[in-house]
Amino acid sequence: MQALLTIAVRAARKAGDFVMREANHITSVESKSQHDYVTNVDKAAEQLIIETISNAYPEHSFLGEESGQSGDSDYQWVIDPIDGTTNFIRKIPHWAISIACKHKGRTQIGVVYDPNKEELFTAVLGRGAQFDNKKMRVSNTKGLEHSLLATGFPFRDEAKLEEYLRVFAKLFPLCSDMRRAGSAALDLAYVAAGRFDGFWEFGLSPWDTAAGALLVQESGGMVADMNGNPNFEKQGSILAANPKAFKAMLQVINQKN
Repeated sequence: MQALLTIAVRAARKAGDFVMREANHITSVESKSQHDYVTNVDKAAEQLIIETISNAYPEHSFLGEESGQSGDSDYQWVIDPIDGTTNFIRKIPHWAISIACKHKGRTQIGVVYDPNKEELFTAVLGRGAQFDNKKMRVSNTKGLEHSLLATGFPFRDEAKLEEYLRVFAKLFPLCSDMRRAGSAALDLAYVAAGRFDGFWEFGLSPWDTAAGALLVQESGGMVADMNGNPNFEKQGSILAANPKAFKAMLQVINQKN
């Protein structure tokens, strides 16, 4: 799996360098849906990632946010070339490149790279996670009282807004504070690194969470859907946190009142 990680890091860094160079050369911005945008740079970066990986693994398949699904293989690369496109368009330096590789549906490696800060978060299934080549662990904050949580609005699915506000109203009064920064991949990486104690969001896609979820798990954290079930990718909702914060968040979210 080390070879897979090496290629993923190479692809992420190449794409990061490209996006940083092209940040002032956005020639088109398309609206995929309300609040959801794509630029020419997103598309070109995704193709660069696919080409880099394909040069090493021509038989592997891909699931990209911009290009969709291609190929048929036990190995599938899940790619978000710019997670946080709205931030990127607005020149807010908080977005990242997210790359994961799955084998028969199980994520084997995950890479989240923030080229603005040159921060690299990596994980290999069963072998732990690293931040800039140093072992990474989730925080040890107990419960919610002193927890800093992160979230994201359900911008792709406004039907989830009422449920989102219900959960927010339960969690916010109990935690130290809440952040909404605009990149699920970085939010998950920050949970893995202990910067955030927990993260939750509705309406996400596999490319938003595949790499980041493995980062959290391999850093000693827990990841599930809002009901505590492991099928968060199918549900499109995610709850990720250090173990003690996770249990407290799950209990509060699922209170019947």
